[in-house]
Amino acid sequence: MRFLIHCATVLALAALPPMAAAQDWPAAKPITYVVPFTPGGSTDTIGRVLASKLQEALKQSVVVENKPGQAGGIGAAYVAKAAPDGYTLFGGTISTHAINASLYKNLAYQPVRDFEPVALVATLPNVLIINPALGVNSVAELVELLKKDPSKRMFASSGSGTSTHLAGELFGDLIGVKLTHIPYKGTPPALTDVAAGQVAFMFDQMTAALPLAKAGRVKLLAVTTGKRITLAPELPTMAEAGVPGFEMSSWQAVYAPKGTPRAVVQRLNAEITKALRLPDVQAKLHDQLGMDIVASTPEELAAHMAREIPRWAELVKKSGAQPD
Repeated sequence: MRFLIHCATVLALAALPPMAAAQDWPAAKPITYVVPFTPGGSTDTIGRVLASKLQEALKQSVVVENKPGQAGGIGAAYVAKAAPDGYTLFGGTISTHAINASLYKNLAYQPVRDFEPVALVATLPNVLIINPALGVNSVAELVELLKKDPSKRMFASSGSGTSTHLAGELFGDLIGVKLTHIPYKGTPPALTDVAAGQVAFMFDQMTAALPLAKAGRVKLLAVTTGKRITLAPELPTMAEAGVPGFEMSSWQAVYAPKGTPRAVVQRLNAEITKALRLPDVQAKLHDQLGMDIVASTPEELAAHMAREIPRWAELVKKSGAQPD
């Protein structure tokens, strides 16, 4: 009889809902915040800022782990398989949770099925970045050069399927020039090669490009947003610069594995929202790096994805973009 009671107790405990198993969260162990790109880019910057603030608020260690590759897909697939216990978070992006869904035919995860939305953190303007040695000072001059000189038609990106990749594909489509895509595992190595003249140009987020531009290592020609940005008001939009129909922005978000208890998701959202409202965080992300902070609810992030996934599927189809 005792054996039967013991077995019944074990089975009952095993059948407890995730909420019961997460009652001690986050006291049990450190939290891992997975960044699916190399250190130094926008996703990594946001991850480290939020990890620091969450660690303070939750009284638990939050460790950032970089897992780059496949436009963030390697890190996303890793987190999709993680235990839904609140101890694994993911720094999702427009690539991992919108573009990849249509770009990759055999994606190892599904953005909606495998993740719990936690918060849309920020949107970010992309900017057209060139090597100064090209000798051009405007988008129009760059277009003229690309049409005349095939050797200058290589553009870098932070990875196949990223918004920086799709921006280059869209640019080539709109100006009628077949460009050659050179993918990298993250923004820093791509920018390094543009600055060194190994690749002529790229589109990437203002956050990473501005320091190099101030140092004279790269030149910024235009922003990809629909209107000029406060961080660099002297830069025209791509449409203003002579490429009508060009408008796109990146975004950053936080996710947890599907099935993470609702109470944990809500607590994470509350703490992330508080962190994003702090003056030092605003100064870092908005004032210094040009991010437009959003701090959404989980439901608002889910609705945002529902709009973005079909939008980018249309652009992938139109541009003919392929993973390299």
